[in-house]
Amino acid sequence: MARTKRRSVHYVDNAKFSGAVVDYCTIVEKARKTKEEIPKVPDYVAHCFLRIAEGLSHKANFIRYTYREEMVMDAVENCLKAIGNYNLEAATRSGKPNAFAYFTQITWYAFLRRIAKEKKQQDIKLKYLTSSGIEQFVTQEGGSEATNYVVGAFVDSLKDRIDKVKVHDTEIKTYAKKVKKKKRIKHVDSDLSEFMA
Repeated sequence: MARTKRRSVHYVDNAKFSGAVVDYCTIVEKARKTKEEIPKVPDYVAHCFLRIAEGLSHKANFIRYTYREEMVMDAVENCLKAIGNYNLEAATRSGKPNAFAYFTQITWYAFLRRIAKEKKQQDIKLKYLTSSGIEQFVTQEGGSEATNYVVGAFVDSLKDRIDKVKVHDTEIKTYAKKVKKKKRIKHVDSDLSEFMA
C-alpha cells in the first residue's frame, strides 16, 4: 500500500505573505514621501489577514464564543490599520521578515479586546435585569393565575441563574488573586542545617 503525501497544514505561506507585505509597505513609504495617495491593500494580503483570523479563532481558546465572527472582523480591521506600521527592519531569528507572527499577535489582542467588550456588555445586561423590576414587564394584568405562575417561575429561575453566574465569577476572581499571590512569594532555599546535625 502506497502512502499518500499529506497536504500542508499551513493556511498562509509565511514567505509569500511576508514578501507581499514588504512590497506593499515599500510602496506605502514611497507614497508617503511623495505625498501621493496611499494605495489599497492587495487582495492577497487581505485574504491572508482573514485566514489568519479565522485560523486563530478555531483555537480552543476562542472557538466556543458566540461572537466569534465579530472577533474575526475586529482582527481583520486591526490588521488593515496596522499594516502601515509594519517595521521592515525588524530583527527576526531567521533574518527574514515575519509578517505572519506580527499579524497573528495583532489578531490575538483584537480577540482579547472583543472578549472584554462583550463581557462588559454582559455585565451591564445582568445589572439591568437585576435592578429593574422584571416582574412588572413580564406579568400580565388580565392573565390567568396559571400564566402568572409560569411567568413568576421563569423570573425566579432567571434571577437564580444570574446569582449563580455572579458567584462563579467572584470565585474565579478570588482564585486568580490567590494564584497571583503564590507566584509573588519567593521560596528561599534552606541552608541544610537541619539535616546536618
